[in-house]
Amino acid sequence: MADGVQGTSPTMRPTVHETYGPADLSREPIFGGGFINFGYWRAVDLTRPLGEQERVRSQQDLYRHVLDTVALTEHSSVLEVGCGLGMGSALALEEYGPAAVTAVDIHPQQLQRARETHVDLLRREPGRLRFVQGAAEEIPLEDGGFDAVVSVEAAQHFPDLDAFARETSRVLRPGGRTAVTSFFTVDDAPARPEELAGLLDTFANGLDIARPVSALADAFSAAGLTDVRVESIGAQVWPGWDLWLSRWWAPDTWPRNFLRAFERGILDYHVVTATR
Repeated sequence: MADGVQGTSPTMRPTVHETYGPADLSREPIFGGGFINFGYWRAVDLTRPLGEQERVRSQQDLYRHVLDTVALTEHSSVLEVGCGLGMGSALALEEYGPAAVTAVDIHPQQLQRARETHVDLLRREPGRLRFVQGAAEEIPLEDGGFDAVVSVEAAQHFPDLDAFARETSRVLRPGGRTAVTSFFTVDDAPARPEELAGLLDTFANGLDIARPVSALADAFSAAGLTDVRVESIGAQVWPGWDLWLSRWWAPDTWPRNFLRAFERGILDYHVVTATR
């Protein structure tokens, strides 16, 4: 397939369409560098003033933490699900040196921006990076075509984790690895969705879906994947994210409630890995 391959046109939830389309979340200064993730702040000194350099490093490091778990080689074929502007896919290609990276996103406007952002890389590395439109629950790619499937801070938007897990299993080669990082509720207590909707606008308006991390782990197991593991990385995500937010938001405003939800034992950030 060519770099500009188009897949199916799956139904997109309205909040996702607006947030990543006309609103273009990547333009917000809190997401410096265009990665659109909360960041992995372990290597950042949080006792010193934070600038865009530290912010970008945190977002890159979240990708590095995920990519390190799938053990890429120069022969690996990698799929990223929910690629956004493709910053993480480009990082994977340039820093880890796999044979090819395919980046899938449901939003056509995001994919257009991604192609524009990485036009030089697409020309310089023909055939090694491609962008494809498709949903996580219906990936328009071949069976067994990938050695690794990764997804960084996108699963909170996926309406059907079981379907995503089945598709991940389908597109992985035997022995292939998947690593997914996102934020989940810590358990399946019935009150969790209501608690999060009361704290965070993105859960109240339906952009983010409140589900326990066990929902994804169990979905991977049900799809036939093995060696399913869950790692909590909230301590390396939420304090740094909250400190970065403090540049724009007061402590009593809703974006600062991500840290509050973590401290109250409602929400955490996880990496879920599994093997085909």
